[in-house]
Amino acid sequence: MAKQVPTSRLARGTKLGAVAAGSMLRTQRARMSMRGRSEAVRAKMAEESMIRTTEQVVMVLGTMKGVAMKLGQMMSVLDMDLVPPEHRERFQKRLAVLRNAAPTVSFEAMRAVIEEDFGRPLEDVFAEFESEPVAAASIGQVYRGRLHDGRRVAVKVQYPGIDIAVRADLKNLAMFRRVLQSAMPWVTPAVLDELRLNMEAELDYHAEAETQRQISELYAGHPFIVVPQPVLELSTRRVLVSEYLDGSGFEEIKELPQADHDRIGEIIYRFYVGSLFVFNEFCGDPHPGNVMLTTDGRVGFLDFGLFNRMDPDHVRFEAACLRAAAEDRAEDLRQLMIQRGVIDSPDEIGPDECLEYVLAASEWCLIDEELTITPELASGAFLLAVDPRASEFTGMKQQNLPPEHLFSRRADFLTFGMLGQLEATANWHRISREWLYDEPPVTELGKEHQRWLAERTGGDQSGKTRHNKA
Repeated sequence: MAKQVPTSRLARGTKLGAVAAGSMLRTQRARMSMRGRSEAVRAKMAEESMIRTTEQVVMVLGTMKGVAMKLGQMMSVLDMDLVPPEHRERFQKRLAVLRNAAPTVSFEAMRAVIEEDFGRPLEDVFAEFESEPVAAASIGQVYRGRLHDGRRVAVKVQYPGIDIAVRADLKNLAMFRRVLQSAMPWVTPAVLDELRLNMEAELDYHAEAETQRQISELYAGHPFIVVPQPVLELSTRRVLVSEYLDGSGFEEIKELPQADHDRIGEIIYRFYVGSLFVFNEFCGDPHPGNVMLTTDGRVGFLDFGLFNRMDPDHVRFEAACLRAAAEDRAEDLRQLMIQRGVIDSPDEIGPDECLEYVLAASEWCLIDEELTITPELASGAFLLAVDPRASEFTGMKQQNLPPEHLFSRRADFLTFGMLGQLEATANWHRISREWLYDEPPVTELGKEHQRWLAERTGGDQSGKTRHNKA
């Protein structure tokens, strides 16, 4: 059985570091919350030197187009409430520069990219093409158009020369690594290395279109998830053409009633986290800009430049670790990590530290209780896991998380951050038991998904990965 709430690590006070003491609110049903950050971190950020360093970092990144925007996206998903109130407005203004670091490029310059890749005039390909972009990606802009056969399409176009700029930026990031970490400790060497690999992969739009085709076909006919079909014959290295989805963006979703937040939150959780355990693959870039609510009530998912397929053995390992943590089997969890090579200094890591570390990041989906995810809860868990100033898990942070698990944990954290922005409520553990324990679904969305999965696999659910034997 899953553990119950009474001594939740998320709600219990900690001695240090990146996350402050939390409090358990006990009513008829136990709920959890966190109260911001620790005094130690607030004090550190309150220092004028720290604020100045942060501003310098933002100014440096402000000249780095694609890379800066990607870091800005990562920061905007989580409520990095580290800056003390008296400095927050000033810092947010600087951060806004980073988040909006997309280059200003004329339509004529973007048109030239399209025509160069297609080798023919724009009018030969599109019956209509709106010159004003409808969205900005980290390395390009999205336009709306219509093909000569009548299909409405979204056209993602890379900024001219962005590939050269990104590669130069990535080299420069190595030079600025120390400065970056002094202001944003969560930007660890592993994060920067991952960023470099991700940005390189995202420069190839044709490869992304092929990935998007596979995911669109995977979720074809799904009752509440939709991935637009790409037009492969019109997708090149710098131009990606796909089916246009009508609907509302994330900011509009946030204005909807709470019941909609809860429903959409569960769908986001199922797509970004559940797909790893069900299909052994997942989108590695959960971000509000990649989610929309379509006019028919389904949730549309966009942008597949970063998509990961995992070895089933690695997926089974993650599921086994989560079950061990949910059941408070600390020594079993430690042994799993030693065998996998995550812990390479067993003498330095005891069972309790190992369990506490996993629970600090993942307990939100391991407690058998309804939980409202707040921005503070999401960013608190993230910071506790990655901030080197948090001394509670010094031993664990010196261990070796294999790259394949770094990708999946990042996706998990960023999904958690999106749910925090919606303040979505659910019994997340009961949902996750579908893929952690192969139990039947308890939510209406889960039952719909199960029916679709059974139809998709001819009723035998052979497409579902079994993990409870691991």
